[in-house]
Amino acid sequence: MKKDQLLTRRRVLIAGTGAVGAAATAGVLTLATGDGPAGSVTTAGPQARRPLNSSAYRLQPLTGYGPPHAAPRRTLVRREPLLRVSGRGRTMVLTFDDGPDPRYTPAVLDTLARYDVRAMFFVCGGMAADNRNLLARMADEGHVVGNHTWSHPLLTRLTRRQIRSEMARTCDVIEDAYGERPEWFRAPYGAWNRATFQIGAELGMEPLAWTVDTLDWTSPGARSIVERVENGAAPGVVVLSHDAGGDRSQSVRALRRYLPELLDAGYHVTVPRRHYA
Repeated sequence: MKKDQLLTRRRVLIAGTGAVGAAATAGVLTLATGDGPAGSVTTAGPQARRPLNSSAYRLQPLTGYGPPHAAPRRTLVRREPLLRVSGRGRTMVLTFDDGPDPRYTPAVLDTLARYDVRAMFFVCGGMAADNRNLLARMADEGHVVGNHTWSHPLLTRLTRRQIRSEMARTCDVIEDAYGERPEWFRAPYGAWNRATFQIGAELGMEPLAWTVDTLDWTSPGARSIVERVENGAAPGVVVLSHDAGGDRSQSVRALRRYLPELLDAGYHVTVPRRHYA
């Protein structure tokens, strides 16, 4: 299901996600689970997976907009921000959903490479299976690849078995093409429920939403996309854009404009890395 086939879209703000925290220049992240002290996370070092604790989630009314006749009335959120960036400076995270698409993803990667910037790509398994070379390039260039399900369904309408299949199949193709299993996932349309959180945790993934939606899926024009990013820029902001799911030429043109402006304004564009002791 492509986003530009929908009349409206969910804009999710999971409680605390907007407060990704102060920007980091030291490269240290903290994952706050809400169940005792937060674990320390660094940007380097060996990663030994451990099971995640899905009990850190609780019911909370959802803030945002949803697809017609499909928006769940409640969702699950963390008691604390999903991600905190500690340190000095001004840090932002750029994320791109729905790809990889051979028409637009290479141009996004070229722009990021030009400015030596890393980003997060939440890929759909069906797209990744057909464009494994682009995931390999993401790995080579230091980008983070997350799980955005196999076929971009509305997970709140699926059974637990179907949700697991959507996530697990995508984990497998990411591991094969990218070289590592994904550590982050994002629900299509921002539609989360208890099953999505629990199954994601069982598969070793943390959920990540966004705080600035460029609405590029509506094809508002590159100038409007640039303005949304620049107006929303702040320490700890997570920007949502798309590199697939429709004509994303405006998204590419906008990135070429706002990325150097963010860097000139003193922002450090980075990606989260989890490290387990």
